[in-house]
Amino acid sequence: MNRSKTLLIIGLAALLLVSFSLSASAQLGGLKQRVKKKVENKAAEKAEEAIDKAAEGDQEETTESTKTKQETATTGEGASSEKPGEGVWVKYEFVPGDRVIFFDDLARDEVGNFPQRLELTKENMEVAEWKGTRWLRATTYSDFLVPLPEILPEGFTIEFDYYTPTTWPEVEVTCVMPEHNRDITYDEAFFSTYSSRAGIRHADSKEEVALTELADDVAKGVMHCQVMADKKYMKVYVNGTRVSNFPNTNFGRSNKIRFYTSGHVDKPAMFANFRVAASGKKIYDALMADGRVATQGILFDSGSDRIRPESTPTLKEIGQMLKDHADLKLMIEGHTDNVGDDASNQTLSDKRANAVRGYLISQFGIDSARLQAKGFGESKPVSSNDSAEGRQNNRRVELVKI
Repeated sequence: MNRSKTLLIIGLAALLLVSFSLSASAQLGGLKQRVKKKVENKAAEKAEEAIDKAAEGDQEETTESTKTKQETATTGEGASSEKPGEGVWVKYEFVPGDRVIFFDDLARDEVGNFPQRLELTKENMEVAEWKGTRWLRATTYSDFLVPLPEILPEGFTIEFDYYTPTTWPEVEVTCVMPEHNRDITYDEAFFSTYSSRAGIRHADSKEEVALTELADDVAKGVMHCQVMADKKYMKVYVNGTRVSNFPNTNFGRSNKIRFYTSGHVDKPAMFANFRVAASGKKIYDALMADGRVATQGILFDSGSDRIRPESTPTLKEIGQMLKDHADLKLMIEGHTDNVGDDASNQTLSDKRANAVRGYLISQFGIDSARLQAKGFGESKPVSSNDSAEGRQNNRRVELVKI
């Protein structure tokens, strides 16, 4: 009897030991699976975060110099505190066209949609949100058009912001020309992060005409791209620095500007703040011909009378004109669009006109008796405020001969 009990106890103990071993093994296996799953999830999370950073434009690793020109009004770190004609702005020479014919910051487009005012001709693109700003995102080889209300004039400027989180894509900018003109060699502006170069080249053969190597920090950040042309003379800029200067280009003229770019779903190419403007006569020539001239080249911080440093070329032209023509007297007028209330716009325009007057007196030594200043707020629009282009044209400084 005792022997039987002993055998039974031993058997039960063995059974419990096996059960415990199996349970422990199962638990260990489950633990391993959970750890493995956690690692996999963490890896997936990291991968998704990396994709989001690329797709959504996370810029934690970039510096102030890579922010958009519209956001910081700089072309170099620390430049935002500078005044016109100081620091990096001494050699700045880009002058925006004085009549805006196309402007789109994508602010009115839905995220996930293609912009209403652009034309998609190849592959996939969509509007994405990036730190409160709308960007057009390309995740494949993509082709889109900026339609203009008129043929691109002989004198023009093109501006846009371009960013990609990789050193692979590039963007080509040219005009869409009729098929029967294909025997003519047309030129294009190009901006490449793949080769860290930008400039002018032939559109079909890609033979380079004029270009400059870009610094690594420029190619890896947001690039403010600019093209300035006067008939066949064309200059190309990146972040305010001239990269091409060629007197005999053949950049076609049509009512559609073509952008061709490459991108990847993990590392998209992104565009923002499209601006195309017509360039007219020199300020003095227009002033003598018409008695007044409007300029888009004097820029201010938003809601402020602080003159932005990109205004350097226009202010230099006006200051030199006043020095060369000692008998010339001017009324400097400030004008706004209709965004905001009337009283605020009136006050702001008056302050801005006086800021320009003060700058010309202090920096160029112009006799204060030769310059008057007055703000008109939104009371004298030159275009309809119902369009983005109209509002751009209405935000201006005018010089009037007195």
